[in-house]
Amino acid sequence: AQDTGLPVGSAAPAAALEALDGSAANLSSVIGGGKPTLIEFWATWCGNCRQLEPALQAAQRRHGDRVRFVAVAVSVNQSAERVRRYVTEHLTGFTHFYDRRGQAVTAFDVPATSYVVVLDKDGKVVYGGVGGDQDIERALASVLR
Repeated sequence: AQDTGLPVGSAAPAAALEALDGSAANLSSVIGGGKPTLIEFWATWCGNCRQLEPALQAAQRRHGDRVRFVAVAVSVNQSAERVRRYVTEHLTGFTHFYDRRGQAVTAFDVPATSYVVVLDKDGKVVYGGVGGDQDIERALASVLR
């Protein structure tokens, strides 16, 4: 069991945010619909996020046909432009959003950057964790059976 973030078994909430081109978007557009989703809340300046990045990229390459990979950039101390520049070389294959107003951070009860939440095909939380040493393959195991 986890102590922070959305409780395991809870439904993932909708949250208004932006696509990286500045257009309005909602996190609900990439949740459910018969496909599991992994979401990372991250920042360009986050050391734990950089540490976790190789494991996330490897998982995306391995499971990207069966799992949606989503990256939500928090707006603390970074601009949408900085995020756009960063993602041209990092977290490739992910669907990217920018949480300018912090609505997704609030809705998902995000405790810190590097927060990863895995949702099953129905949008229910099966995993939530924080830190650069998370076992992403293990986090995805229950949705890949």
